[in-house]
Amino acid sequence: MSDGPAMIPAPYLGVSPDAARERVATFTEHLERRRSVRHFADTPLPDGVLETAIRAAASAPSGAHVQPWRFVVVTDPEVRRRLRDAAEAEEREFYERRASAEWLAALRALGTDAEKPFLTDAPAVIAVFEVHRGPHSPKPYYVKESVGIAVGFLLAALHQAGLATLTHTPSPMKFLNEILARPIEERGFLLIPVGYPADGAEVPALARKPLEEVIVRL
Repeated sequence: MSDGPAMIPAPYLGVSPDAARERVATFTEHLERRRSVRHFADTPLPDGVLETAIRAAASAPSGAHVQPWRFVVVTDPEVRRRLRDAAEAEEREFYERRASAEWLAALRALGTDAEKPFLTDAPAVIAVFEVHRGPHSPKPYYVKESVGIAVGFLLAALHQAGLATLTHTPSPMKFLNEILARPIEERGFLLIPVGYPADGAEVPALARKPLEEVIVRL
């Protein structure tokens, strides 16, 4: 007898070929409009939207179904200020001492630097953690892959709600555990400011690689 979960029929959505093409085209066209935004308005977010988007993220597949993720929603202005101070300290170290000239040149083209005002300007910041083995958590498998998939779901859900996001990865991120009172088995993965673009906000005019450069057919 198996000691795993009870088995149920696999879901069948019954989507016709024509409907499949239409649905995926509509979803793709909408998702292609998503851009990373660095200038946010302080407009409040609709009630419940973050929670529903995180439900979407938590529906992602994970190694051995351990679900090794934690999403900390930060709206308190003082906590966001502390996050910004700590992140900027790490970023100054990166820009001044750790980054290669080639890396700095690539970032300069996008107009980024050690200043991270989006961490205090956006009305919410979601801190995403990997959950490793601990007193209340089992050994996870394929942690980064699992959390990465969940973050992809989260970004898509927030975009669907009409919200702008940015994925920010200061390194190292140990300061997140102290500021957000997270246990040692949780390790910072990234920060996601969430909100509406500020008036006049701009993004770089970037072109994505054409499909034929990213797909291989065998």
